[in-house]
Amino acid sequence: MGNETVHVHGHFNGLKTTMLFALMWAVIMLIWWLTGASRSTLAIYIAIGLATNFFSYFFSDKLAIASMHAREVNEQEAPELYRIVRELSTKAGKPMPRICIAPTMSPNAFATGRNERHAAVCCTEGILRLCSWREIRGVLGHELMHVYNHDILTGAIASSMASVITSLGYALMYFGGGRDDDDRGVNPIGALLAYILAPIGAAMIQMAISRTREYDADEDGARLTGDPAALASALQRIEGSVASGNTMPVTSGTQSTAAVMIESPFREKGLQRLFSTHPPTPDRINRLMQMDREMHGAAGVGGADGAPLEMPAYRQYADISADIR
Repeated sequence: MGNETVHVHGHFNGLKTTMLFALMWAVIMLIWWLTGASRSTLAIYIAIGLATNFFSYFFSDKLAIASMHAREVNEQEAPELYRIVRELSTKAGKPMPRICIAPTMSPNAFATGRNERHAAVCCTEGILRLCSWREIRGVLGHELMHVYNHDILTGAIASSMASVITSLGYALMYFGGGRDDDDRGVNPIGALLAYILAPIGAAMIQMAISRTREYDADEDGARLTGDPAALASALQRIEGSVASGNTMPVTSGTQSTAAVMIESPFREKGLQRLFSTHPPTPDRINRLMQMDREMHGAAGVGGADGAPLEMPAYRQYADISADIR
């Protein structure tokens, strides 16, 4: 599989990125207006806007990795991860991203960076313990296709901007005091923005860019690995683990990074499902299992006689398609 055979879904990411930058400026200028629209503070808000846009673009990978307290690992520390990522990136004819591990037992993975040559893929310790290497290979195929589909810049910018919007909303509660400098205490306009507008706006930004691209990354990653059932099994394991309570703590860092993870790291209920950044996991699994049947026949990845197909060493595990309901 060479570079020319990798089907890239652009998702209008260039346009979306431009719109996100414009939205970020609009939000910052709105907050400046709500805090009094003073000429003396305009330069401060312009500086905030420039810094946010600059750091979101050039340091999106570092911000996401730092928010998860992850660290880059070398080949001696994680030989199997390097083996899988090198195999898949070579198969796609694309540059190999950096590899990081996050010290959390909640199972998940994500990709980040501004382009293919400045990308990183990150696995949590939890997913490395929960999933087989075959399933990890399916997950990494998904994340690599986010890189090759150029999703990661848009996702990283949206996540960092959502974090900034929320932080500015909370700051507005305690600074500026509205248009009356004699006011003291919490600014009611800021409280409204912090508790209602900012979280909803952040969720809408993330939801708008995430759902379709997750389906596409599932499909493209499964074609890259040739093993849709492995990714389906990994998704089922991750969802089951999170549903059982193995979630990430809700912090500004995990909230801003959640949109770029392969599965939501939080248990979502009620309206939270409406604003979820990810499609329903059963739908994703059903699509992947349909792909597996089309690629390998009714018997699934194990073949008609139940024997493993000729695949890389990661396919040494038993047929997992039968375990997926």
